[in-house]
Parts: sequence; structure tokens; C-alpha cells
Amino acid sequence: MSCQRALLLILSLSLAVTALAASPPPSHPPNILLITLDTTRADRMGFLGSTRGVSPNLDSLAKQGIVFTRAYAHVPLTTASHATILTGTYPQFNLVNDFGKPLRPDLPYLPDLLHHQGYRTAAFTGSIILDPVNGLAPGFERGFDVYDAPFHLKRGKEDRYKTVERRAGDVVTHALAWLKKRPPGPFFAWVHLYDAHDPYDPPPPFAQRFKDPYDGEIAYADSAVGTLLAFLHASGLYDNTLIAVMADHGEAFGEHGERTHGIFLYDETIHVPLVFKLPGNRAAGRHIETRAGLVDVLPTILEAARVEVPKEVQGKSLLPRLRGTAATGKPPSKPPATEPEDRPIYAETDYPKRAFGWSSLRSLRTGKYLYVQAPQRELYDQNDDPPAAHNLASTAPAIADTLAAWTDELRRGTASTVSAAAAKLDPEQAQKLSALGYVASETPAATGESTSAADPKDKIEIANLMHDAILEIEEGQNETAILKLERVIEGQPNMPIAQMQLGTALTRTRNYERALPVLRHALELQPDNAMGHYELGLAFFETGDWKAAAPEFEAAVARAPKWADAQFSLASVYARIDRVPEALDHLNITLEQVPDHYRANLLKGRILSLQGKAAEALPFLKKAAEVQPQSPEAHLFLADALEQTGDAAGAQREREKAQAAGSTPHQ
Repeated sequence: MSCQRALLLILSLSLAVTALAASPPPSHPPNILLITLDTTRADRMGFLGSTRGVSPNLDSLAKQGIVFTRAYAHVPLTTASHATILTGTYPQFNLVNDFGKPLRPDLPYLPDLLHHQGYRTAAFTGSIILDPVNGLAPGFERGFDVYDAPFHLKRGKEDRYKTVERRAGDVVTHALAWLKKRPPGPFFAWVHLYDAHDPYDPPPPFAQRFKDPYDGEIAYADSAVGTLLAFLHASGLYDNTLIAVMADHGEAFGEHGERTHGIFLYDETIHVPLVFKLPGNRAAGRHIETRAGLVDVLPTILEAARVEVPKEVQGKSLLPRLRGTAATGKPPSKPPATEPEDRPIYAETDYPKRAFGWSSLRSLRTGKYLYVQAPQRELYDQNDDPPAAHNLASTAPAIADTLAAWTDELRRGTASTVSAAAAKLDPEQAQKLSALGYVASETPAATGESTSAADPKDKIEIANLMHDAILEIEEGQNETAILKLERVIEGQPNMPIAQMQLGTALTRTRNYERALPVLRHALELQPDNAMGHYELGLAFFETGDWKAAAPEFEAAVARAPKWADAQFSLASVYARIDRVPEALDHLNITLEQVPDHYRANLLKGRILSLQGKAAEALPFLKKAAEVQPQSPEAHLFLADALEQTGDAAGAQREREKAQAAGSTPHQ
């Protein structure tokens, strides 16, 4: 039997489920609660051996459920991993292997499948990264009656936890409100808790209770899970609810040089907690030692709910594992078809290629080995070397060759026949990614394999510095970001995103003399980058060179016509170079896209007021004052317009509001 046939046999193997416990399954459909813990390492869970004390509620749930001790993600990125969880397909099949790539409507999708079975469906997410409308997960709303994701880009001094993410307590509060008022019938609720993702900032008392802020974030998320579980108990829903809890990926803290996640495929970011609490607590307390993948979550849930599993699903139900045996740990001397219960686990990441132009990575876990396919390939004996510190690829080339072939064949055998379009982020999506600390480029990475490019192992500190610098710019810490970006450019001079971020940070510190050549260089490297043109336009604008700013904003708008801030910036510069009719045209476009755009309402109202059209100006100036009531400028401009219309009393009230709000406006 060929390697390919053996691997495909493993992937298609289906075993009959025997009785799981003495109690029979319920006669009516179970409720289903899916809880995904973002960026949560397996080694922090008490039920997996941790003594840190951060997961008491999850530990209690695990005692009433089934724990898969060796569960793995297939990609160390939030959107891509959730696509695998919710479709039961590998990244190379669903093609959501990059940020911003839409979930195709032809894919099997858990909420959609359950909705067609009469389930009431709702999602409650913790970050803009899983927002299908305003974020980075297009298509994820399919099949949901409610998709609760109230996110937007952070503006000025807005609170991070009211813009690009929200805390676990807020997510659970929204979920409980829906559960209490849901229509009759079985429900499927997905609750996503983002807290363990950096920056780590646990709220009281967890910040004080835990020295490690990452542990504090996990403990806080665990407390929110406890609140959710307590409601299920109190409302009588717990017994007939299937609860599935998992992390989408883990987090690295310097192991192998990586900080955070996305680049490497070692256990720190790929090994994840996975627990199923079955209806009636069947098979409670079992710990299953054979490997499981997040691709197996969907078919497991569907089988437990007695819903047919679509043929396109590539994962396999884990319920048959309850009668299986643990992994032998033997070397892979035979094709893995002889070990159906402990089939290989595949993982990949294209983030190094897309973000930095380095090589993609692929990995395979089989027998006792971890194989990583990279320009400098890696092989680790995980029995003797759990930290994966000793690369055996050069001393065991025959094993490495075999696993390399298996990795390629498994990927080919599970890849989609649909052509993979390269992901192209629009500027606002790029801004959203940056707000979360990811390297965001509008230019798509080249399609196809790229293991001949730079090895991420040799470049990992660049990725760390970029991540830190991007978050620092988001938080207004531009001086420290500049130092990190300068180090990045020393190591990789022609990285467009590094040049652009450096130019942006220099602009924010008003160092325009240095910013302008840096931004010009970024555009030489990447001429079609709308964000680059926008940032260069801002630098010119801030120096008062409005005529030089105009073509840069025009270029940004031409490449991203739906980008409201670029439309406004072009309108603003047109207003200053006596192209007022064109300015109004672009203000109208801005307000069509974002009706509550403060600056667009303010500028349009002011222009109309100065043109003697005060009555037409009033709605826009009132909207500006409503959107930003603490803006003296909005109240003073509104006062002027009211004065023109003869409303002296209204004008006086607005002037008093302006005085209360602060200083005189910038005109």
C-alpha cells in the first residue's frame, strides 16, 4: 500500500460507536455549547497537569467530561483555526489559511448544519478578528440567528476593550442574555473568549492574584466560563447540553525564540486543551491519550447530536476513541495506517510567508516524532525530547525522508481542488490586524510552496520586534517602536511593512524630515500599497504641503475606494487647495460609508455654513456634536450655524457647551 493510500485510509477511517456509559443517550436533541479559548496553552490547564491554579472551573468541567490530552491545532492563527474547528476541514481544504480570506459558502459549517436541524444558533465573540462584518472573518456569520460582534477600530483615546476586543465577562453577559430569552428548541451557542491573547492585562482581582499576567488572563476567562456553567446548572440546561471546550492555538514565551504565535509549529502554540462534556455526563472522567485534532471537533459534535456528518468533512468523530488504546510511542517503522487510533496530526502556517516573505512551515506528528518541514528540516523524538530541543534530522535522515514524504502526501490528499486566491487585505483590515499586533500587508503573498525562502528559525527575532513595535504604535508608544523598527530594518532592509511602520511612527512623533524618505522608500518597494500612500499623504499634510498630499490621498482612494478615512483625508486636502466642490463629493462618499464619521460631518457642516447654507449645515454639525459631545469645535461651529439661522438661544447653549468641553478649536 502506498504512503498516500495509507494516509487517506487513516483520514477516512470511521469506527462504530459502542455504548459510552450505562445511561442511554437522551431521546431529544442535546443543546450544544462551544467554548473557544483564544491563545491558551495546554500546559496551563489543571486537568492537564498544571499546578498554577488558573483553571478551577474548567478542571471541574473536565471531571464530568472527556479530556483529550494530546489535542492539536492545525494552524496557529485565530481565524484560520476557527475555520477548521467550525468546518471540520483542514486549512489547505477550506483555504481560510490567512487573515481576511472568506469562508466559502460551499463548505460544511457547524452553525449552518445545526440551524437546518432546527437549532437556535448564536455566536458571541471576544475580538474583531472574528467579526464577519467589521472585522477579519467574512462568511463566518452563515447559519447564525445572532452573531454578536460589536467591534470597531480604536479611535484616539477610546478603550481597547470597547473597540477591538472585549473582556470575557462582557462576552458571557451577552451570551446569558440571549440564552435567557432564546426561542424554544435546542440551541447551539458559540462563546469565544479572547482574553489570553496579548497584550496581557487581566482585570482585578486577577491582576493582583497572579504574578504572570498571562496566567491572570486565563484565570479571568476561566471565571467567566464558571459563570456560564453556573447558569446552565441553575436553569436545568446543564445535563442535556453537550459542552465542547478548546483553545484555537497556544502561545510561545521565548521557546525556540518565538514570542506570541503564528510563526512556529512546536507544542507551545499547537498543543491545545480539548474537553467534551457529553449529555448526561456520559463517559465522565475519561482521559484519552491518543492524538486528536481540532479538525475532529465538528464531526464529534454532530455524531453526539445524532446529525449526519457531510461527506466533505475531513475530521473524524472522537467518540470511538472511548474504546481505543493509548499511543504506543513506537517509531514509525510502518505506514501509520497500522495505528488508526493515533493517526498523524498535520499543521501548517503561511504567516511567515505572507507577513515577512519567508518560508511557509508544515509539520507532522506521528508515532513518537514531530517532523517540521522547513528549509532546514527538523525532526524531534517527543518521547525523549518533549521541548523539541535536539534536531535529529541530520542524524536520522531516513526517518526524516519518510516523514517528509508523508507530510507532502497527506497535504496533497486533503487539499482543495478549488484554486486558492491570494488574500488581499484592504487598508482597514490591515489596520485591524495591526491593532491586534499582527504584521499586516495589503499585498498578497505569492501562491504556492516557498520552502526555498528564508527559514523563519533564522529570522524569528525580526518577527518578535515587529509584533512588539506594531502594538506600541497602536498604544501611542512611538519612540520605543522606532527603536525596534530600526533594528528590524537592519536585519531586513527591504521589508515594505517595516519601512511603512517606521515612517508612521516617525510621523506620529512629528519627525517629518525623517518620515518622508522612509515612506517614499516603502512605496518604492510596494507601489500599490494604499496604506503607504495614505501615510505619506498624512506626512505631507502635517507639514502643510497640501499640494503634495493630494496625489498621495488620490492614490490611496483609487486603490481602496471604500476606505472612509482616505476619502475624508482627500476631501480635507481638497478643501484647503480651493477644490471645494470635489471636497464635498468625497465628504458625501465618506458619509455614505460611515454616516457617523465625526470629522466628515464636521467639515461638511462647516463648509456649508461658510457658504451661507447654515440650514443645510445644521444636520451635519448636530451629528458631529452628537458623535463627539466633548468636542469644543463641534459646538462652536454649530453655534455659528444656529446664529446664522436666527436661533440666538440655541447658539448660546452651544457656546456654553463648547466652553465646558475645553479649549478653542483648531480652525
